[in-house]
Amino acid sequence: MLRPGARIVLAFAVLPFLPLSAHAQLAVSANDGKAVLVDGVSSVPTSPAADYVAIIDLNTSPPKVIAEIAAPASVVGPPQSVAVAGDETFALVTGAMKIDPADAKKTVPDDALTVIDLKSSPPKATQTLQAGKGAAGVSINRAGTLALVANRSEGTVSIFSIADKTLTSVGKIEFGEKSGPSHVAFLPDGKTALVTRDGDSRIAVLTIDGNKVEYTKRDMAAGLRPYSIDVSGAGDVAVVGNVGVGLGDNDTISLIDLKASPLRVVDTVTVGPTPESVSLSPDGAFVAVTVVNGSNRPKSSPHFNDYGLLKIYSISGGKLAPVTEAKVGHWCQGSAWSKDGHTLLHQCMVEFEIMVFGFDGKTLAPKDPIKLKAGPAGIRTAGR
Repeated sequence: MLRPGARIVLAFAVLPFLPLSAHAQLAVSANDGKAVLVDGVSSVPTSPAADYVAIIDLNTSPPKVIAEIAAPASVVGPPQSVAVAGDETFALVTGAMKIDPADAKKTVPDDALTVIDLKSSPPKATQTLQAGKGAAGVSINRAGTLALVANRSEGTVSIFSIADKTLTSVGKIEFGEKSGPSHVAFLPDGKTALVTRDGDSRIAVLTIDGNKVEYTKRDMAAGLRPYSIDVSGAGDVAVVGNVGVGLGDNDTISLIDLKASPLRVVDTVTVGPTPESVSLSPDGAFVAVTVVNGSNRPKSSPHFNDYGLLKIYSISGGKLAPVTEAKVGHWCQGSAWSKDGHTLLHQCMVEFEIMVFGFDGKTLAPKDPIKLKAGPAGIRTAGR
């Protein structure tokens, strides 16, 4: 039964689903049906597919979709629009944009935050809450007691307490309308979080004490428009993608030393045009970078490339170093690692698919992709 004020989201589709105990490793993909690329312009199709969430079993080879649930999703914002609790009991999905009620060919900012019970058989949506306009990056602390949502369109971070897989709003942090909070990531101890602000090119440091979350007024400057961010499982480093201003120039990713006092940026490397997403391997030794590479531009643009890039960098001694890369599809979004670090899922919006790669520490080997019914826009695994 839903708590008072919660809105029901009906199941989208149910695929054969075994009890969760048989699936110790899940990936959750949020898929946007209302955004397609038409000659370099994100457009609403005449008959948009429904937004939905796909639950993917990473324990099988190849990985496969085992359940689908209707929920608001959006390609707008970093691909960390999904968060999965460390014990895989529930997931959160944000929806930054919705179809404009006054014009079906346009979208407007949305504030949707959906709770998905992964333990139920089949998984189901149990709550839809309001975060803030342009609700984008979302994260859950390791204890599973607190969630933070970055609201790009209103310059805030929403705070939610969690009990029994039920969320309750407990406040917001204001950064200013033009700050553009994009993603928020907890450090493993749950006492600190980092917020990327692509509007004013800052990374804000938050302190956390129970449900009390405060902005320390301490900012870091990694690069132009920090956007996606991920923290290592050991809590020693974080990597941030700096997306730049989209004029075709090469952009950067930066390494943050989380053991330094105060926290600080220690390395920045050039990766190519628009690093949409960064995702650290479970052991923190590698970072996968989604480089859009002009694949979302009009074909007439001098900056157009007919492919994106998935790049892997190693992390050692406070430095980022290139390891390997692979050509991928168009307007690609997030990546997610298997627990052993040998499988990597990579979302491509235009192709409506998740590419699957094997990784041996040196090379990427493509495998059969996962086909979807809408554009994959956000993805996470437990604890990432």
